[in-house]
Amino acid sequence: MDNTKYIFVLGGVSSSLGKGIIAASLAKLLQSRGFRTTIQKLDPYINVDPGTLNPYEHGECYVTEDGAETDLDLGYYERFLNVNTSQANNVTTGRIYQSVINKERRGEFLGKTVQVVPHITNEIKERIQILGNTGDYDIVITEIGGTVGDIESLPYIEAVRQLKWELGDYNSLVIHLTLIPYLSLAGELKTKPTQHSVKTLMESGVSADILVCRTEHEISQDIKKKLALFCNVKENAVIQSIDAETIYDVPLLMQEQGLDTITLEKLKLPNDTKPDLSQWKAFLRKYKNAEQVVNIGLVGKYIELQDSYKSILEAFIHAGAMNDVVVNVVNIHSEFIEEDSKGISLDGILVAPGFGERGIEGKIASVKHARENNIPFFGICLGLQMAVIEYARNILKLDNANSTEMDENTPYPVIDLMQDQIDVVNKGGTMRLGAWDCELKPDSLSYKIYNKTLISERHRHRYELNNKYLEQLEQKGLVATGKNPKTNLVEIMELPEHPWFIGVQFHPEYKSTVANPHPLFVSFIEATKKHALTSK
Repeated sequence: MDNTKYIFVLGGVSSSLGKGIIAASLAKLLQSRGFRTTIQKLDPYINVDPGTLNPYEHGECYVTEDGAETDLDLGYYERFLNVNTSQANNVTTGRIYQSVINKERRGEFLGKTVQVVPHITNEIKERIQILGNTGDYDIVITEIGGTVGDIESLPYIEAVRQLKWELGDYNSLVIHLTLIPYLSLAGELKTKPTQHSVKTLMESGVSADILVCRTEHEISQDIKKKLALFCNVKENAVIQSIDAETIYDVPLLMQEQGLDTITLEKLKLPNDTKPDLSQWKAFLRKYKNAEQVVNIGLVGKYIELQDSYKSILEAFIHAGAMNDVVVNVVNIHSEFIEEDSKGISLDGILVAPGFGERGIEGKIASVKHARENNIPFFGICLGLQMAVIEYARNILKLDNANSTEMDENTPYPVIDLMQDQIDVVNKGGTMRLGAWDCELKPDSLSYKIYNKTLISERHRHRYELNNKYLEQLEQKGLVATGKNPKTNLVEIMELPEHPWFIGVQFHPEYKSTVANPHPLFVSFIEATKKHALTSK
């Protein structure tokens, strides 16, 4: 293609309508037609990135290959498209202002008064076009966080208005995702909130080209005509987005509604190919037709909010489909472990990532239970560290062994702060982040799972296994089967005598996609499937 096309996805009426899912679904449809497509997320909060946010605030922090701490929506983008995102795919207001202020301090504005328009909006437009200017993509979809009418979203809306004008006809379009509420007492779907949202958008100089209407009930043709008339869109550009059984149904539902067709029409792009979604449909068939159930205990301290462990939950879905099983995730709060797990028979235990000392003893108890009862165990990041602490305390008999993150004065710091982290003061963006190599031992379970010696996985942590204790651990049976070849830092620990016991310092969940379920999750679920059959 001669020039990159831009699609903007904005939300109205209510938050949490699923802009990320709609953006990812449309991108999947366009990608399956042969268009090189990527998605970026613009977040209106003032944090520079979500790296310092509590998961209760904004869900999990997703990490890209190049080490960017990003919004969890980028996980949807990668899981749907099977294409890596990067630092350029997530931009926050904090990062925008930080960049503009740094330029002002360097004197780049030649003494001009720095203002929201044009300086902030110019920075936003530049960030929107970074991916398009690489020449790697035919279409860039930009999802703008928040809801139309929010004060913090106004600079982004203004940047979209300017960019649409600058790009010219047929080079961009706006999709407005909105809510059509159902009033049960009246027995009616109501369009007025959407009309107001569209008018609010128009007051900022931006017109919606396509309406995607979230709804719990079917939208009649009469309602579509009404929305088209009062919102200045074509009737075939009013797209119904009804509640789906699973987010993975949404691309197919959007195809049925013609979202990809109307998008190509408005961008004057060829519509002479049909989406190739055969692999996607095969995944859905396996996922929906699985009959055997495995119960996995997810031990964490943010379980009240499912988005806190979104990538892990989605990786379970991918691995479950590969193994023809339904993965039933049993949420176990590590602070109330005895209460949450009482009377539940688990086929596997996953100790989740996290930070801080709250709930640590519950995680350690979970590791011990899995180890002593031969239940498949998977520890991720902090989960690996808890496995090491548990083994040091109960097998090496190192009383009060701990991580210096939890106890600075522990007599046996089996987990310790990395050397390059000792003098770090700022918390944001300073952890060990992004993709790092790991070399596997040829005779290990990990090697059998990956079927190769050198792998690359994504990290997000400050603390590591203290190599001073590695020899003692290995002599007693807990073996380091994966290490970084340059730093010699331990990446994977295994208990070979156990049916399936693996702890990893990295986050494999970030790389699991529909097209490529992560091999560690696939193997773990396979082990839980065997355990479920043999324990009956």
